[in-house]
This record gives sequence, C-alpha cells and structure tokens, in this order.
Amino acid sequence: MIKLVAFYSRADENYFDGAYRYIEVGNTEKAAKIIAASTGAKLFKIEQVQPYAADYQTCIDQAKRDLQTKARPALSRTLPSLDDYDEIYLGYPNYWGDMPMAVYTFLEAFDWNGKTIHPFCTHEGSGLSDTERKIQQTCKGASVSKGLAIQGSKVDSAASLVESWV
Repeated sequence: MIKLVAFYSRADENYFDGAYRYIEVGNTEKAAKIIAASTGAKLFKIEQVQPYAADYQTCIDQAKRDLQTKARPALSRTLPSLDDYDEIYLGYPNYWGDMPMAVYTFLEAFDWNGKTIHPFCTHEGSGLSDTERKIQQTCKGASVSKGLAIQGSKVDSAASLVESWV
C-alpha cells in the first residue's frame, strides 16, 4: 500500500515570531515534503475553491469566521477514495486550537475504517492543541497516532525532527 501525505498549507503573508513575512511555500507544505521524501508517500494538497486572502489580517478574519460558523469550504479537488492508502499523514496549520475548516471538508468526505492517521501541524505557540482528539472524533474507525507539532517559523531547520518522528 502507498502512503499519503494530505495537507493544508498557506503561503503569502504569514506570522513569524511576532512579525509578518511573505513566503512562497507554506510552512505545512514544507513539512509535508520532508515527510513525503522520508516515506515515499504521495502528496495531496487540500485547497479551497475560494482561498483565503494573501493579506494576513484579512486571512485571519476569514478563517476565524469560518471557524466560528463551522463552515465547510468547498475544495478545488479531492481524491476519489482512500482505498489505496493504509497510512495517511495529515498536515495543517493550527488555527486557534483547531484545524482549518477545509481540512474538515476533506476528512468528512471519506470512510476512515482501518486507516492510520499521523497528524502533524505547524504553529506559532499552540502546538497540536486538541486536534488529535478532533481528528479521532471526525475519522470514525481510524487509528490516530501521536502527532507532531512544528513551530512554523522553525520549519526550515526541522528536517531532523520531522524525520525522527516519521
């Protein structure tokens, strides 16, 4: 069976150690690529039909509104099934102690019976929060392993941490 790294990541203007900086590749995507290289897994980027704004403050307002309303943003594409995968590495940024709502859109589309999910997140101080439990609640029948939290502003130097977790 092939492994899958499914991830949600946002480039554009981001928050790093108290300052804003524009990045071309999101922090979670960088971690996802390290995992894929270490495991031979296939990469799948979870993307919204209507992405959040490039401007950080506007993005925050949009993402917070989605969280408060428990929105399920439409995805630009998805997988037909997870039948070919036993292990799924699930990556996301931590937004106020939760996953972006588009990750829920992705998760709720599949049957998770017999799958193993390895959660990993990027954050600027929140760690995994309660996301492992939320994944377990959403993905009935899946086994959820101990996740990995990577400080987003340190992801460029986190390859050894990620590889040892894998």
